[in-house]
Amino acid sequence: MAEGTGTGVADGTSAGVAEGTNAEPTVRDAVSAPDAAGRPRRTTRRFPLFTRDTARPEGGGRAAPRGAPAPARQWPILVVLSAVGLGLLLTALDVFRFGTILIGVALLAGAALRWTLPDVGMLAVRSRFTDMVTYGVLGVAIVLLALMAQPKPVLEIPFLDDTLHFTVR
Repeated sequence: MAEGTGTGVADGTSAGVAEGTNAEPTVRDAVSAPDAAGRPRRTTRRFPLFTRDTARPEGGGRAAPRGAPAPARQWPILVVLSAVGLGLLLTALDVFRFGTILIGVALLAGAALRWTLPDVGMLAVRSRFTDMVTYGVLGVAIVLLALMAQPKPVLEIPFLDDTLHFTVR
């Protein structure tokens, strides 16, 4: 290999270390890093084929002690999923507005749980901020759409009504 590339071993010597010297290895380019033995090696910027070590999201620990049964350890997500399931059941039983409001409120409760509790188990998917924003925006959107649903909407927002009529025509 050409000298100065820092891409690996050319003739049995490590890249970045002069022959016959005991100098510390040097890293020559921005994407090289020393390995466990201290020899510089070229690391790729590609994602690995298999992920071996991913960090848990902030707050992704158990919500109850290790000795507790599995459902008790994951109670925050079970509360949110149970409320969403009940909302879907009510929607299927023709109580549309109340069922969809319950789904939105369940997502808002998930955002509140994510904000207040230090460990929420599987309710933690991404960072705390991203989870709160995602659950909150989806919850508010579902509640607003449920309140605006026909017939007899509880909430009327004129510009959204005009947008709907413009797209349907």
